[in-house]
Amino acid sequence: MKFKIDNLQYCKWSREIFEINRKAGLDAVHVTIVYHEDYDELLNEIKKWEKLFKENDDLIFLGKNFKDIEKANTENKTAIFFGFQNCSPIEDDISLVEKVHDLGCRFMQLTYNNQSLLATGCYEKIDSGVTNFGREVIKEMNRVGVVVDMSHSAEKSTLDAIEISEKPIAITHANPSFWHAAKRNKSSELLKTLSDSGGILGLSLYPHHLKNNTNCSLESFCEMVAKTADIMSDKNIGIGSDLCMDQPDEVVEWMRNGTWSKSKNYGEGTKNKPGFPKQPNWFEDARGFSNLEIGLKKVGFSETETNGILGNNWYNFYKTI
Repeated sequence: MKFKIDNLQYCKWSREIFEINRKAGLDAVHVTIVYHEDYDELLNEIKKWEKLFKENDDLIFLGKNFKDIEKANTENKTAIFFGFQNCSPIEDDISLVEKVHDLGCRFMQLTYNNQSLLATGCYEKIDSGVTNFGREVIKEMNRVGVVVDMSHSAEKSTLDAIEISEKPIAITHANPSFWHAAKRNKSSELLKTLSDSGGILGLSLYPHHLKNNTNCSLESFCEMVAKTADIMSDKNIGIGSDLCMDQPDEVVEWMRNGTWSKSKNYGEGTKNKPGFPKQPNWFEDARGFSNLEIGLKKVGFSETETNGILGNNWYNFYKTI
């Protein structure tokens, strides 16, 4: 079967966006449902999603494993997989790992940009690696079936996680730093280690992660994918667009600052441009997958390799969860 999967979106969810994802042919989307929220706040977010599922049951349903991707493909729907961009919902209680899994969580970042109880974020000056609590949480995530996601984590912490985890880990949304040296992008050495361990990289379409930002060309992006496939197997590459459609700018401020800072952190933005950046015109929403298909084939990927990058590789990864 041929699948299309976007393994990271954080949109202001609406029926219109679900319809766009269906028009794009997406069989599955990994959605961020929390950033810095605690467990009780997570429960409130899940209630919102229960309402969305009920009101849009002709378009979406909660996905729990790879068989739901197959189901979505057959029923012309999109399976929604829950994920966290921080570990805050488990607070300091390892028993909550199993509880969030039972609620539908299938991906959890050990950190956002800052130090967490589990590991070090990519904005910290000193990367102390995965903590003792982090080691125990990784083991528990492996046991219950929550993927370790290191998208926002620093390099040593990510290498530690790869070594500690008995299951392949994911970097759901980032790009290689050889192409664009954003703090969030990853070194070639790390990507090779990730691939050798069976892990997967979801390439990001978020402008701050792209060479030339909003003005990044499709050709440049696809050439980057080809060079990345020289470092790590093309079978370990997918898409994690990091689309943030219709989100107001105050949301990106929450993402960057949470509740821990009174000073402004602009992340990879600037004081003059603090909000969400504009998407490239060839990937304004998920319908840009069709442009990616054309671009990937143009730089030399085969039909099978292109299908892998656009979804089948993620499908195979879901089988390991």
